[in-house]
Amino acid sequence: MEQAGGTPDVFDPRIYADGVPHDRYRVLRDHHPVAWQPEPAVLGWPAGPGFWAVTRHADVVRVLKDGTGFSSHLGATQIRDPDPADLPFIRRMMLNQDPPGHGRLRRLVSRAFTPGRIERFTATARVRARELLATARESAPSGAAFDLVRAVTDDYALLNLTDLLGVPAADRGLLHTWTERVIAYQDPDEPPVLDAEGRPVNPRSPAMLAEMFGYARDLAAHKRAHPADDIMTVLAASELHDAELEMFFFLLTVAGNDTVRSAAPGGVLALAQSPDQRGPLWRGETGVDSAVDELLRVHPPVLSFRRTAAHATELAGQAIGAGDKVVVFHASANHDERVFADPHRLDLARTPNPHVSFGDGPHICLGAHFARLQLRLLHEELRDACTDIELAGPPRRLVSNFINGIKSLPLSARWREHPERSASAPAG
Repeated sequence: MEQAGGTPDVFDPRIYADGVPHDRYRVLRDHHPVAWQPEPAVLGWPAGPGFWAVTRHADVVRVLKDGTGFSSHLGATQIRDPDPADLPFIRRMMLNQDPPGHGRLRRLVSRAFTPGRIERFTATARVRARELLATARESAPSGAAFDLVRAVTDDYALLNLTDLLGVPAADRGLLHTWTERVIAYQDPDEPPVLDAEGRPVNPRSPAMLAEMFGYARDLAAHKRAHPADDIMTVLAASELHDAELEMFFFLLTVAGNDTVRSAAPGGVLALAQSPDQRGPLWRGETGVDSAVDELLRVHPPVLSFRRTAAHATELAGQAIGAGDKVVVFHASANHDERVFADPHRLDLARTPNPHVSFGDGPHICLGAHFARLQLRLLHEELRDACTDIELAGPPRRLVSNFINGIKSLPLSARWREHPERSASAPAG
């Protein structure tokens, strides 16, 4: 669909059910790198004022790095404008703050999100990946189809996150429910989030998050009384105010879960579609770390993020007014021919690989190291569990212009007769 001026629509969430609209992104990069996008009423949501879509890598990086000129605080970071009454509440989250307040919160949380603490989860996460794949093998012997999302990646992401946070096993289903409510609200297959009058409501509104916040307060109190080696123990003992701690629990629960939950099946899908790259990786001829970054480039977990112009400016020759919404498109930047040679070819040894799948600038993903670690372990265990994989049907994708989610990925595997133990796997 084209809009006024011949610019393709990249806003409508329904477009993304058929995959990332790379043809549309290419038109925008080549001819309209900063393009006006209307916000019509879609999926029960009212029309909005419109926004500027930023699709070239250099411009995306400029917006993400300039936290002063392109604010996360003024209108928050989702394309749709929040209810004005909810905006002060939403601004408590680090994701929706600008320097210097953002820096203070990030420094406090980074004390908990240390590489050392994350590395201690390596053995547990590796065993979890191995066991989930073994269970998939039991339900679907070689040649039989299974759903990678349902059998492996959903649980892998969620259970790793709850270990890191220190959430009791009995409560893990709550985190899944809350994540679904926040992430999948645009998808017609998911139960709608409605207010008392039956109207669509922002799942990030105070009313919709009250249950999660109450749980965060109770969990923090428990950690103060019973400290452990987990992130919630560190946050509960920090200088964070209660409202800030609640917002961090929300951010870590949703972002920490859905980053890996989206990236993991997306990466396996890319491998299944590229046997010429899968072979060298599985034979050890390509490094797993570089492969993970390339898989993140071709399937970024987040499709878009919004900023608001703090003052009148110009971007790629386009005048932008103060208060205008400016939305960067990660998947487009990751396929910009000006930066990536042959960007639609999977190249697991690609270097350099300056993808923006974890953002850039002051808001670069705090959990990027943790996400890369989980993805590396999963791909190592998948390689060691089977000799080949094939698609057993088309993937089902999330209807969303925000999260690059895969709801179902039918695969068949040729399992190894005696699965090999990775050289880096824990002994015993």
